[in-house]
Amino acid sequence: MARTVSQPLADLLGQPVIVDNKPGGSGNTSAAEVARSAADGYTLLFAPLTQQTVNPYVIKGSPDMVKAMVPVAIVGRNKLHLVVKKDLAVKNVKELIELARSHPGELNYSSSGVATSPHLLGELFLKQTGVNIVHVPYKGSGPAMQSVLAGETDMVFDPGLAFQHIRMGNARMLAVASDKRPTQFPDTPTMGELGLPAITFDAWTGIWVPAGTPPETIDKLSKALANVLSQPAIMRRFEDLNAEARYRDTAEFKAMLDSETKTLSAIIKERNITLD
Repeated sequence: MARTVSQPLADLLGQPVIVDNKPGGSGNTSAAEVARSAADGYTLLFAPLTQQTVNPYVIKGSPDMVKAMVPVAIVGRNKLHLVVKKDLAVKNVKELIELARSHPGELNYSSSGVATSPHLLGELFLKQTGVNIVHVPYKGSGPAMQSVLAGETDMVFDPGLAFQHIRMGNARMLAVASDKRPTQFPDTPTMGELGLPAITFDAWTGIWVPAGTPPETIDKLSKALANVLSQPAIMRRFEDLNAEARYRDTAEFKAMLDSETKTLSAIIKERNITLD
C-alpha cells in the first residue's frame, strides 16, 4: 500500500516520497523512530491501526501513540475472511458454530501471530459465539493460510491470500467480517447478515506524524491522500493487493482509533493476550 501511494503523493506534494521499511518489535521500531523525528511533516508513519489500538496493551515499552503521534488519515483496509479447510464437515457459519459447540477444544484456527488482527478477530469470534476453538499462531499470514491448506488447522481469518486457493477448491470461504461482501466472492455473506453484527473487524492501515506537526501541514497531507486514493488506477492497484483504498480524514481516523482501542483492549484483557 505504501509503495502504491508514494509516487502519486510525491507528484501532488512536489517532494520525493521514500518508503523505508523498518521492521521489528511488531512495528514499534518504526513508530519509535517517527516519534523522535522532527514535527515538520517530512517523516510519516505508515502502519496498521493495531500500532495504537493493540501494541500498548500487549508489549511493554510501546510508544505512547496518543501523546507522541497525530493521526493524519486512513489509507485503506484488508477485509478478513473466514476460510476453512476443504474437508471440514460444515457448509456455513451456523454449522461451524454447532460443530465447535459439540466438540469443545477440538477445532483450531491459525493466525499470522499473537495480537495480530486475524488473532484478535478470532478471539472476538469466540467471545461472541461462546465456542472453544484453539488458537495456533504462525509467523505471518502466508504460513497461517498454508496450515489450513495442508489440513493442519481447521480455519483462519484470512486477509485475502486464500482467493486463488478458494477458486481452485482447496479451501472454502464461509463469511467475511466486514460491512460489505467481498467483491471477488459476492455470494459470501457478512457476519452481520448471519446475525453476528458484533463480529465486524477490518485490518485498517493509516498514516501518523509526530506530535507537534502544524495543523496546516496535517491538513495538506490529508487532502493529498484523499486525492491519491480517489484515483481509479490507485483503487485498482489496491484491489490487486486484495485490499481496498478507503480514505478517512483525521477526525474519522481519531474516532475509529478511540472505538477500536476500547473494543480491542477489552478483548486483550479478558483473553489475557500478551507478547511479553
